[in-house]
Amino acid sequence: MHTERRQAKRSFRSSRPADHTRRGRAVTALLSLAALVTGGLIAASPAAHAQSAGQAPTKRLCSRTTAPGRMACLALARTDIQQHRGITTDVLPSGFGPSDLRGAYALPADAGAGTTVAIVDAYDDPSAEQDLATYRSQYGLPACTTANGCFRKADQNGGTSYPTADSGWAGEISLDVDMVSAVCPQCHILLVEANSATMNDLGAAVNRAVTMGAKYVSNSYGGAEDATDPTSDSSYFDHPGVAITVSSGDSGYGVEYPAASRFVTSVGGTSLSRSGNARGWTESVWGSSAGGQGAGSGCSAYDAKPSWQHDTGCAKRTVADVSAVADPATGVAVYDTYQASGWNVYGGTSASSPIVAAVYALAGTPAAGSYPASYPYARPSALNDVTSGANGTCTPSYLCTAGTGYDGPTGLGTPNGTAAFTGGTSGGNTVTVTGPGNQSTTVGSAVSLAIKATDSDTTQKLAYSATGLPAGLAIDVATGVISGKPTTPGTSSVTVTAQDATKASGSASFSWTVTAAGGGCTPAQLLGNPGFETGTAAPWTASSGVIDNSASQPAHSGSWKAWLDGYGTTHTDTLAQTVTVPAGCHATLSFWLHIDTKETGSTAYDKLTLTAGSTQLGSWSNADSNTGYAQKTFDLSAFAGKSAPLTFTGTEDSSLATDFVVDDAAVNVS
Repeated sequence: MHTERRQAKRSFRSSRPADHTRRGRAVTALLSLAALVTGGLIAASPAAHAQSAGQAPTKRLCSRTTAPGRMACLALARTDIQQHRGITTDVLPSGFGPSDLRGAYALPADAGAGTTVAIVDAYDDPSAEQDLATYRSQYGLPACTTANGCFRKADQNGGTSYPTADSGWAGEISLDVDMVSAVCPQCHILLVEANSATMNDLGAAVNRAVTMGAKYVSNSYGGAEDATDPTSDSSYFDHPGVAITVSSGDSGYGVEYPAASRFVTSVGGTSLSRSGNARGWTESVWGSSAGGQGAGSGCSAYDAKPSWQHDTGCAKRTVADVSAVADPATGVAVYDTYQASGWNVYGGTSASSPIVAAVYALAGTPAAGSYPASYPYARPSALNDVTSGANGTCTPSYLCTAGTGYDGPTGLGTPNGTAAFTGGTSGGNTVTVTGPGNQSTTVGSAVSLAIKATDSDTTQKLAYSATGLPAGLAIDVATGVISGKPTTPGTSSVTVTAQDATKASGSASFSWTVTAAGGGCTPAQLLGNPGFETGTAAPWTASSGVIDNSASQPAHSGSWKAWLDGYGTTHTDTLAQTVTVPAGCHATLSFWLHIDTKETGSTAYDKLTLTAGSTQLGSWSNADSNTGYAQKTFDLSAFAGKSAPLTFTGTEDSSLATDFVVDDAAVNVS
């Protein structure tokens, strides 16, 4: 493999752009164009400089429906915008672009590298990838294509049997992928297309997005609430550790589903305008006190109130949680050639949902077992509080009228950086499991290992579970004690989990080696997750991004491998696991190693070392680059009866990348 492909891939996985020169040119071009606009040499776009919401002429891309279980997309298109195709060189497209949105919400341009944001919509947009390419090229954003691994499209089963195309939903798809691109240019995009606009199919697509690894899932659709909504909650939206955003609706005061789900972040809408204030922007509720078009809000009829919501006007779930621009009169630029003729201005809470999903991606991976919808409630001061405007008339008035603090149409407010969307202390519970360390037991010996866990809510009772336990052992659900007598020699990767009644959970992983009774040495492989095919590190510990399944560096076998370094900047990656070699056994460590580099000559600039405890077993550098994988083996017999902490450490200097790729490791004893 060529390191150039590694650099393209790393530019999305690392917060450091791999190609500094290319990125600099794009930024320079944008700054030059912005200077021309500011200086009056190029006409500024009317929507991007709108000073008030007004009532722009619009059309719904998807017809509203009241049929139970059927959803409509929540995108609105301006009908007074002259559309045109292709890249514009003399004037920016009408509507807010990436720099506008990142400026309005104080967002970084270089965070979220390689993070996947999923878009769930119904039906197919055959032009999605090429339209996305035009949008990103127009604004100088890095390419996001199937070829470079940034863009993926899948049906609700994870395959490529895409559903029938639909012009309205295709426009929705264009809006969604463009907004993720605008807010998080370094993010990857996964588009999952449901077979139809039913909740069952769209819900299946949500589950598929999570199964495919997305930690951020945007849903820009809604329909009438009904009594089956709590069932849909548990079937489709209960994904701890995943930030799921949903549009609140475009019809003013009133509640739609799945925005009412207690497991999601319900995203309302604002009118966004430039201002001479310190922020440079001002926002008000999208809508009017007369009702009609505007952000949705109100009390759910069926969904229970989440523990982090404390407003008193609704006995059940209150919509919304947070908000972002949605008013088509102060709308966003979108490129759409399937149902439109290129550049247009779109709005609706279909715009605000992917914006907020991308902000979650910029903020970092959600805490395991947590519900990210709770995060803003722990840090409301880190949001822009929207205090003016209304989406209708109601009692109590905060459900439809903005004011200081929480209100229905805009929730707690709009993003002001990413702090309000990070994990940690939140309105939800936090469960922490203390790992017991790697275990070693002989066949037939009695085991009693107590797993320790704590809950931030001390009134909660924890339920324990475990996967990967050696045969003959079991965990007590109520006490967390692992007991029994192991029956079979070998090494297992064990994960123990504790969960409370709110479904907050925590986990810890470790390895468990079972040796033959009587001191004999039964042949076994001791490493847990030796080929990394679980898609996670455990029971290895690894630097962020090391466990990888991208196509730009193929695995030796399977799909996953450990990929250290390859950034082309000063960087250190580590990969480690401790094994216990049974007494009296001969042990051999083996693994497959591939090295490629942009360095030249025989000087060792970038290095990979392997140690067992304080003993160095091997060392390689850029000078050892090879065209494929080579197997390396080392004798670990000196560690018989001891623990051997095995550690790979990859270091790079300040320029020219070297990739160290490790796969199919094993510690075999005999």
